Amino acid sequence: MNWAYARKHMSLKKKTKVAVAQRAGYCCEYCRSQEKFSPSRFSVDHIIPTAKLGEDDLDNLCYACQACNNHKYTNTANTDPVTGESTSLFNPRLHLWEEHFMWNENKSEAIGITPIGRATVVKLKLNRIGVKNLRTALRKLGLHPPD
Repeated sequence: MNWAYARKHMSLKKKTKVAVAQRAGYCCEYCRSQEKFSPSRFSVDHIIPTAKLGEDDLDNLCYACQACNNHKYTNTANTDPVTGESTSLFNPRLHLWEEHFMWNENKSEAIGITPIGRATVVKLKLNRIGVKNLRTALRKLGLHPPD
């Protein structure tokens, strides 16, 4: 094994992860969970998965909590529960979160307000009980929603 090559590419991956995390404000770009309050690590997600020929460039990468990353897996589309039509999932590089989602009154649930938002809420299970409980607790402390 060429160790210089391996070190260079491991370092590049670390630099890339840091750049993606900083750009996201250390929040999941899907469910808006904050990494500093998460019991599990966050990861860099390929918006268009490499299995579907997605690239490793910054325009195809986002920061995601492990649950959102796992639920998304290699999916890029889902059915909108209102229209029954297939639509693309939320893409943090192309879409603004506030244009596709809003918070419910107590800020514990993300509500999809467009076909993309609704399909993403369902597919990624953005309102998992654990994340809803965490949002409620953080809201009481003035720490949710994130900036």
